[in-house]
Amino acid sequence: MNRGTLIIVGIIALVVLVGGCQYNGLVGKDQNVKSKWAQVQNQYQRRTDLVQNLVNTVKGAANFEKSTLIEVIKARGEAIKPTINVNADNLTPENLKKFEQAQQGLSQALSRLLVVSEQYPNLKTNENFLALQSQLEGTENRIATERRDFNIAVQDYNTSARSFPASIFAGIFGFREKPYFEATPGSDKAPEVKF
Repeated sequence: MNRGTLIIVGIIALVVLVGGCQYNGLVGKDQNVKSKWAQVQNQYQRRTDLVQNLVNTVKGAANFEKSTLIEVIKARGEAIKPTINVNADNLTPENLKKFEQAQQGLSQALSRLLVVSEQYPNLKTNENFLALQSQLEGTENRIATERRDFNIAVQDYNTSARSFPASIFAGIFGFREKPYFEATPGSDKAPEVKF
């Protein structure tokens, strides 16, 4: 082989080596984003499962406002619709927004349920209700933690996919920017609680 051929082979080998490392790094970060999204969904599913138990416990309390229960049941149904399901492979800003809107509806209905429950002394002392309420509060904290972890993973992935030289290989291999989990519009204002 002549010197020119060796140089070309060396450059090609270097590009393949760098490209392989960049590709593998992006695959790892993409999988991390998918894993974090699965944890977000896991915590939302936990909340959805708890809601059914909470509703059944509240139903047992005499004279409880049925309209509030109906709202919670309806919101739970919306949150678990297959058309709202967003998996790690279809994480687009639009799909993420639909998912969060459905979850926000459930959050609002649960808030109303917990506020109305304050008016019912028998319900407030029911051990099952208190335990479920505590579990829901814990789940809401877990959801916030998982969304934060998801956003950190998305930031890491997006930074890598947009940095040179990885951006070249990201474009070639189809690694697209992922959306962040964003706050629902209006969530910066404290909700008004009325009794």
